[in-house]
Amino acid sequence: MKFAEFYPGQEIEAGPYRVSQQEIIEFAERYDPQWFHTDPAAAADGPFDGLIASGWHSCGIAMRLAVERVLQGSESYASPGLRYLKWLQPLRPGDSVTLQLTVLDVRRSSKRPQLGILEWRWRLRNQHAIELLDLEATSMFKLETER
Repeated sequence: MKFAEFYPGQEIEAGPYRVSQQEIIEFAERYDPQWFHTDPAAAADGPFDGLIASGWHSCGIAMRLAVERVLQGSESYASPGLRYLKWLQPLRPGDSVTLQLTVLDVRRSSKRPQLGILEWRWRLRNQHAIELLDLEATSMFKLETER
């Protein structure tokens, strides 16, 4: 989507994306090698009653869905960061997730008119409509300046 297509209050859905046990383990072994992400047998007796994905993996899936549905082919080029990030429930093997994007604000930078700023909320939910991830992000878009 192009920056000009966004407006406050806009709702965009992306997905679904199904996560496998193998994907959870491979991500965790590389980036977050804690036993409840990498060892299904140990995780079965753990506090989450089974293997769960790293929260960072959940973020990566959300990012992929946002790129595929919204950012690919846009003028997006960077983000200065997140206002907040919450992992509300664990992502589990076999979950099929969708990303709900809500546009909060769209504006041109007052200091740099070639910069578009999009503030939006991302909520990742599983197939049971249980919210797993909630974050607010700011994305920047390189725009043509008006002459």
